[in-house]
Amino acid sequence: MKKHIHLGYDLSWTHLDGRWRTPGSWSHTQFPDIRMYEEIAGIAERGLLDFIFFGDGSGIPNTWAGSIDAAVQWGIGWPRQDMSPFIAAMSRNTRHIGFGLTYSSTFMHPFYVARLLNSLDHVTNGRIAFNVITSTRRADAMNYGFDELMDHAERYERMEEFVDVCKALWASVAPDAFKWDRETGFVADPSKVKAIHHAGKFFKVEGPLSCVPSPQGRPVLVQAGASPRGIKGSARVADYVFALSPGLEKQVKHRQELDKALVAEGRDPESVGMFWDVVLIVEESAQEAKRRYERLLMTAVPADGIGAFLSHQIGYDLSRLPERFTIEEINAEITASNASPVGFLNITRALDPKKEMSRSEFYDQMMHHTSSHDQVVYGTPDKVADYLEEIFVATGEKGGFMIAHPPATPRDLLNVVDFLVPELQRRGRYRTEYTGRTLKENLSN
Repeated sequence: MKKHIHLGYDLSWTHLDGRWRTPGSWSHTQFPDIRMYEEIAGIAERGLLDFIFFGDGSGIPNTWAGSIDAAVQWGIGWPRQDMSPFIAAMSRNTRHIGFGLTYSSTFMHPFYVARLLNSLDHVTNGRIAFNVITSTRRADAMNYGFDELMDHAERYERMEEFVDVCKALWASVAPDAFKWDRETGFVADPSKVKAIHHAGKFFKVEGPLSCVPSPQGRPVLVQAGASPRGIKGSARVADYVFALSPGLEKQVKHRQELDKALVAEGRDPESVGMFWDVVLIVEESAQEAKRRYERLLMTAVPADGIGAFLSHQIGYDLSRLPERFTIEEINAEITASNASPVGFLNITRALDPKKEMSRSEFYDQMMHHTSSHDQVVYGTPDKVADYLEEIFVATGEKGGFMIAHPPATPRDLLNVVDFLVPELQRRGRYRTEYTGRTLKENLSN
């Protein structure tokens, strides 16, 4: 029996960076209308997807020229809501689809996050995943009292302790602790409710968690570290790893490096899956898929909007670029500032790092990146299914794909559900029904 490909749908950016005005996107409504999210959740569940995912950032991008103006004007990385109440609303109209929620271990406190996710797991009847991130954006950091970014390695050290505390809290009340005996008034067995007495480098937490254990016990844990230190962190904490799709050879290498790190942590590589980030345009005809692909650049944001987007992502003010430079030179400056070098290397991966280029040449290339023009897999259902199946098999057949940054929502989700999913089902690569009670169970089937 063939292993199933699992699919998630990323709603983090569907209303940002020009996507909100593409044909078929946010029709007849505006962000953050809850009705749109409820509609999307229903479509995703009809397509038997595993989860809807929400990345997050709490700051308005201000790295570009030291100002939020370009981001505000062009809708770059803002506005963004806390999606936890939206997830609660979507869960009331669905039964199976899971929900991935992002919080930063760099800024948040583990007791608060552990308690919130426990509560959401109850509201959704066991359908919550926690995307734990280490934050690299100065606009976010400034909202939490940081003047500078925390050292790259220290961010991961803090994340690992953060997750250790959360896991201890989720386990601090035994699953069978509560009795709710109406005759005697006995609520819970004190011997099954234990403090955690945590005192570490970053956190001091007494515990126990003041909650009823949730349906999954703890949420599914996901992480997206890609640097050597990030991969080590993922191997320590993650059930599933989110990763970019820079090409089959590099994806195979990433999976191999993760497997080595998992073995070093004493974990079975088969126990951890990967979700590869992929931008899809699926159409019935190759001609229509190509037409929509070529249209992407028509809705791209202007140069200062692109600069605001990229500067925020990489933590470096690209308005300071000299007239001529190499990617290698800029990356050295980014690394020295404690921002993430991986982010810049990923967005410039198609460029020669040693080749000198002009500012205008750089922004022309980045327009293709920002609009997803250089990342899209487009075509008929069979062509797209061929691509997904090749990647899935070559990287170990564990996990699947995150459909990220869709050009038009809900149109592109409808096309995935109505065109791509039936093709994957015909190949025996996709479920025909939900068989699990919780997100954790559905991901393992």
